[in-house]
Amino acid sequence: MNERTVFFLSDQTGVTAETLGHSLITQFDSQGYRQVTLPFIDSEDKAREAVRKIDESGAADTSRPIVFSTLVQPDLRKIVKEASGLHLDIFDVFLEPLEAELNQKPSHESGRAHGMSDINAYMKRIEATNFALANDDGGVSRNYEMADVILVGVSRSGKTPTCLYLALQYGVYAANYPLTEEDFESGQLPDFLKQHTSKLFGLTITPQRLQQIRKERRPMGRYSSPQQVRYELRESEKIFKRLSIPYVDTTEFSIEEISSRILDSTGVDRRVRP
Repeated sequence: MNERTVFFLSDQTGVTAETLGHSLITQFDSQGYRQVTLPFIDSEDKAREAVRKIDESGAADTSRPIVFSTLVQPDLRKIVKEASGLHLDIFDVFLEPLEAELNQKPSHESGRAHGMSDINAYMKRIEATNFALANDDGGVSRNYEMADVILVGVSRSGKTPTCLYLALQYGVYAANYPLTEEDFESGQLPDFLKQHTSKLFGLTITPQRLQQIRKERRPMGRYSSPQQVRYELRESEKIFKRLSIPYVDTTEFSIEEISSRILDSTGVDRRVRP
């Protein structure tokens, strides 16, 4: 399969261009892609260097490159459009209709969507991240009264990365607790968790996927054996059902999808809007 080169251009980190561009190209899964991100294009020299790279790629490939751009400055956008490729300029698509609707000229100021332009939102994300780290895997603080949500599940079911994403993206205070042998044997949760039942949300995963993940971490011993994996998952789901804890199977979902399902199910408010 011939790969099509896709460029993501930005005057900041490139996250917005990558997110939107990736969402679009994944709809065309019969095509292979080579993805290249060119961030921090904030000068004419850098814009012309981006043009050079795009043109070189176009000359080497059998198909012209696809270019997703979130450059704010009109002069830089004009330069990169000189490159040979299919240009999908996000600001061209949305700014003009918004300008007409709002009857207001855009500021053309870089960095408004990311970074520290809103210091309060930035600090909320940092505080939430510190909380997630302090309360990871039943951490010593167990400051669950401050938590917006407490993720519960077996080891390696995706609790930690989901908590960190919720914190970094939305400023949500997310803690997590790994189910233990004692919990499986009793079929119950510890008393300090039962006080916060309304905040609990369970994560599960297929035995095959969990065994694969655990083998990468600890290939030998009972931890990654098929019998232990099936036992833990079976007992964890019994606990979820017995205590009416909502849960989701993380096997086929990305961290972004898992997080959105948690927020939708629990009604937890996003302290920070991305």
